[in-house]
Amino acid sequence: MEIKRNIEAEFVNTKPVEEQAIEMVERKGLGHPDSLCDGIAEAVSVALCKEYKRKCGMILHHNTDKVQLVAGRSNPEYGGGEVISPIYILLGGRATREFEGEEIAVDTVAVKAAKDYLRNVRSLDVDNHVIVDSKLGAGSYDLLTVFRDKNKEIPLANDTSFGVAHAPFSEIESIALHAEKKVMDEYRNRELAVGEDMKVMALREKDKITLTVGDAFVSKYVDDYQYYEEAKQRLKEFVSGVAEEYTSREVITLINAADTPYSVYITVTGTSAEMGDDGGAGRGNRCNGLITPNRPISMEGTPGKNPMNHTGKIYNLLANKIANEVVDSVDGIQEVYIKILSEIGRRVDDPRVATAQILTKSDVNPGVAEKKVERIIDDWLSNIAEITEMAIKEGLRTF
Repeated sequence: MEIKRNIEAEFVNTKPVEEQAIEMVERKGLGHPDSLCDGIAEAVSVALCKEYKRKCGMILHHNTDKVQLVAGRSNPEYGGGEVISPIYILLGGRATREFEGEEIAVDTVAVKAAKDYLRNVRSLDVDNHVIVDSKLGAGSYDLLTVFRDKNKEIPLANDTSFGVAHAPFSEIESIALHAEKKVMDEYRNRELAVGEDMKVMALREKDKITLTVGDAFVSKYVDDYQYYEEAKQRLKEFVSGVAEEYTSREVITLINAADTPYSVYITVTGTSAEMGDDGGAGRGNRCNGLITPNRPISMEGTPGKNPMNHTGKIYNLLANKIANEVVDSVDGIQEVYIKILSEIGRRVDDPRVATAQILTKSDVNPGVAEKKVERIIDDWLSNIAEITEMAIKEGLRTF
């Protein structure tokens, strides 16, 4: 059945982000307490999806996005240190626990997935430094009914929510994302003292960029204050080098700017969650990996929501895919903002409205661009199940 969807592309007249005087971007890295909660929430959802499919032949209703982290206590010191009280992690949310009379080991699956994810923090002893407590409840009967309507070929939205995305990234958006990513993918293998709790705050004031980077250095790999200062300098040079790949503007990089000779940012585990920094899912990066106050964003946390019919997850992931395809395949697009709104009980491939706000270059034929953008949106909505499959296979960034 062909669907006539409510899709609209409009052209806007506004100043591009790159031409604005002030721009701010934040990236909470892999080991930040909020990012740990996001990562755990998504890991638990993926694990449950796989368990449901293995045991029941289908994905059942769940939302595991209510993860909370209570910081522990530690005593880091040069060359060593210890964790005094463990980090406490509460797995909250909802998950289907029974199917056709057979019980599903939701808590066992969830706790294992959380602990497996935490091993990304290399100096964290998951068995001794962390307590993981699963308090996942049963799903709402009404939402289970929407989720399990077998007469519907396409799932029905289980919430009225919206997804938002933009493309392309500005220079400092690219810097904030890729600086942390390259440190985690490449540099920390060369410099063991670099911890996973790395936060990047990028500020552009006209043509001057300041990067303020906080990193929880691992104390057992830091011999003394001199070594710490040298390690900071090496990290500064690496991050500055990454920045230069994305901009020709002046870049100033600061590492652990609050340090003094008597107080430095070292941790036993590589995350501030060991001492005083709590965390919660949904408080950090949006699903493009960034926090971008200069752009429209959704406050909907993507990690942990089920990838079948929770439009708060699906539409944010979908909007990102659409926005990037638009700028990659439609000539003359300077910026595009995608916004998709669901309606509870309505097919997920037929949103209440899907809109593209387009900022074009001067030599663009508006009619041609409008038709191309609307076709891209319609094609992605027609194939929305691909988003679900990519999410289950962990092929999409969620935070």
